[in-house]
Amino acid sequence: MNWLSLFIRLSRPLVLAGAALLYALGAGIAHYLGKAIDWQTYLMGQFWVTSLQLGSHYLIEYYDTPPSDENPDRTRYLGGRGLLQKAEVPREIAIIAAATALTSTAVFTVILIQSNQMSVAALLFMALMFIGAVFYSVPPISLVTSGFGEIATSMIVGLLVPALGYQLQAGELHVYVAMSAFPLAVLHFAMMISFEFSVYINDLKAERGTILVRLGWERGMLIHNIAQLSAFLILGLATIFGLPARIALPAFLPLPLSLLQIWQFQRIAAGIKPNWRVITLNGVVTYSLMVYLLTLAFWTR
Repeated sequence: MNWLSLFIRLSRPLVLAGAALLYALGAGIAHYLGKAIDWQTYLMGQFWVTSLQLGSHYLIEYYDTPPSDENPDRTRYLGGRGLLQKAEVPREIAIIAAATALTSTAVFTVILIQSNQMSVAALLFMALMFIGAVFYSVPPISLVTSGFGEIATSMIVGLLVPALGYQLQAGELHVYVAMSAFPLAVLHFAMMISFEFSVYINDLKAERGTILVRLGWERGMLIHNIAQLSAFLILGLATIFGLPARIALPAFLPLPLSLLQIWQFQRIAAGIKPNWRVITLNGVVTYSLMVYLLTLAFWTR
């Protein structure tokens, strides 16, 4: 594994792309409401989000000791796959990369503050995102093994990233952000739980306190299924209470995939051998499609 390939895999480009789409969702809501998009601020905000993500990804790899990739079904979306150990690269490389990325985050913070585009709410969102991203893996808090890491990640990615995208353009709060982002945060949470089933036994043996380990696989399946359905229920309620139907209705297209995901978990509970690659892909597509359809609707309607 050469250095370029190593850092591409450590950086988890698909996860970066997902957050970029969510950031675009927030700006898209501002565009839909008639706000003129400041593209320089948009780019600075996107750079801020991406550099923070990179710092978090490198920290996950650094603190993933021993590496948690014993299971060949472990998905790349969870991170911490022992890539540095495989490449026989010193772990310190990851902490240096993390420090560099987080320094970039600080630089972009200063640029945004100096641009006078920062509201108090935007600063609060950025502070919460920074704390959650850094302490996701860094001891002594280490949210990833506390049982709260999945919830924190889903709130940051699904809710705070689009909220920041909107705030940097509009400088105010709007109910459309919550109406659009909460279903995504819930669906993201379901996706995070689904990822952990393939490594449940390994995490249990290693005493990694993920939410699935703490809940147990049976309750974990129940919560996953409830979260899948709740995401679409919340979106439906948002439509009733004011989210325009022309925005919300296209986002119901992934519902059959969500029902398929629930059916697959029901089969697993009944003793059918799972295909984790298919389940992981279906979870990612279901979530990503809802994000894409909401973002596209706000930018084009």
